[in-house]
Amino acid sequence: MNLRRILAMTRKEVIQIRRDPRSLLIIIAMPLVQLLIYGYAVNLDIKHIPLCVYDRDATQTSQDLLKRFQSTDYFDIVRVSPDYRDVVRHIDQGACTVAVVVPPQFSETLRSSGQASVQAILDASDSNTASIGMGYALSIVQAYSQQVQIDWQQRHGLAPAAPNVTFEPRTWFNEDLASMANIIPGVVALVMAVVGAFLTSLTIAREWERGTMEQLISTPVGKLEIEIGKLVPYFVIGMFDTALCAGMGVWWFGVPFRGSWTLMFGCSMLFLIVVLALGYLISVVAKSQLAASQLALLTTFLPAFLLSGFVFPIEQMPTVVQWITRVLPARYYVSILRNVFLKGTPASLMAGQVTALGIIAAVAITLATRAFQKRLE
Repeated sequence: MNLRRILAMTRKEVIQIRRDPRSLLIIIAMPLVQLLIYGYAVNLDIKHIPLCVYDRDATQTSQDLLKRFQSTDYFDIVRVSPDYRDVVRHIDQGACTVAVVVPPQFSETLRSSGQASVQAILDASDSNTASIGMGYALSIVQAYSQQVQIDWQQRHGLAPAAPNVTFEPRTWFNEDLASMANIIPGVVALVMAVVGAFLTSLTIAREWERGTMEQLISTPVGKLEIEIGKLVPYFVIGMFDTALCAGMGVWWFGVPFRGSWTLMFGCSMLFLIVVLALGYLISVVAKSQLAASQLALLTTFLPAFLLSGFVFPIEQMPTVVQWITRVLPARYYVSILRNVFLKGTPASLMAGQVTALGIIAAVAITLATRAFQKRLE
């Protein structure tokens, strides 16, 4: 390899990027837009669930229970229904996701026996929100039930029975259970995968479409020198976008960073090499900028979004899909980012993920280098 020829190819690609306003727009705007969209729009913390209430008892006791729902951030009482039909109508219209129906003689039953039931109706067309809302409602009713039981035992001269087992949860690494802390590291991986592969997928295809491939082939520049020279500018761009997204995640969105910046950027370089080599391979095979860009988005965005653990836990996927994710570099990079950001995990404990990225990078570079041939077909 000749360093002067590599630098010449790099300079040629930089000039091409500067002359292409679309590339500049992708370089600058796409990372910021994706970060803002996913940072603000994708929120897995479900609060302010619309709640309808139908109080058939209409006593102070039933109102005390309903005030428990009103005093939390998890529910917003949007409708006090006068009858059962009104509850059904508002659930059908989507105005309410959860409805609580207090039966008649609720307070009287509580005073006499210390036990009573309350009905909860959930709109399960959105099963995720329904299951979470059911959990919230159950915890509120259980807390109220414990207090009512203690009061009933005291009125009857009985000593309150202390529970044998107490549950004291402690959350580590994400104390507030904020979904933002999980989303932002995944967004960094998503931006790098899409931007890196999308831009490099146009490099060789652009040469074919503009008729400059013949001139490039006639030069003494080797195919490995062409590959390195064309990928170096995008490597620098990718690392800039990584620093931009990580910095905004920490200082704008307030995501904690407990690990090593050196480790984070080192693993980012390894992942970026993988996506750049993949984009270069796509560009060689496609030979059309339109086909290359579509194929790059298909092979990077969807796997990084759906199969990397960014949104959906890999452990909950079918076994076959879990095995498929083992060949996806985004799976390991998302895990590394979350460990570095939230846990401050040292490199020694992430040797498996780093090694997997290294193996995938070696395979991707080999395939990309062998795919490009300096000859006309």
